[in-house]
Amino acid sequence: MRRADRLFQLVQLVRGRRLTTAEWLATRLEVSLRTVYRDVADLQHQGVPIEGEAGVGYRMRAGFDLPPLMFTTGQAKALVACVRLAQPRLDTGLSRDADDALAKILAVLPAAARAAAESLTVYAPDLHPDVPTRERLRVLREATEARQVVQLGYQSLDGAHTQRRVRPPGVFFWDAVWTLAAWCEWRDGFRHFRVDRIRALHTPGERFRDEPGKTLADLFRSVLGR
Repeated sequence: MRRADRLFQLVQLVRGRRLTTAEWLATRLEVSLRTVYRDVADLQHQGVPIEGEAGVGYRMRAGFDLPPLMFTTGQAKALVACVRLAQPRLDTGLSRDADDALAKILAVLPAAARAAAESLTVYAPDLHPDVPTRERLRVLREATEARQVVQLGYQSLDGAHTQRRVRPPGVFFWDAVWTLAAWCEWRDGFRHFRVDRIRALHTPGERFRDEPGKTLADLFRSVLGR
């Protein structure tokens, strides 16, 4: 990789994260720590507002921007493939935004790269989920982002109906179905709810705070420990 390309990529990596360590940069750029320190120092000397220091981490000062990025043909194809695979499975809001974002990217590509990306022979048929499920998924995703309590009317596999009050840290896609992972106040533990089996959904506007044992990290630990 040319040094100019490496410096450009370094800037992109730093501006895309809240805090970036030199060790992480060295791994991503496949260079030594000494090279990272030298590159950062040179960028700072040239006026790029990278804040931080060796041993702590780096971040980009707010307000810094670069000219629009240009994608290679391969990168454009990858973006098209990702959107095609994800769009039929996303909720209504994210699906629309993904389509709009891809249109903006394709609009600024050179003609040859755009034609190659649009003619990509990778497709994902829209087989699932159905529209009501995708709309519930949107509500649940927004609730997880806003840290809002959710009240559910849920039908289990055996047909039993229950009412649940949950604290949702995230939604997960399992290649066939979406599930809501949440701390269930009724069961006093983590539970997983298939979104297509949710029969009623209400967000009363009550927010919750992360508590020890009930966070997304705790959920991951409970799953990995099984």
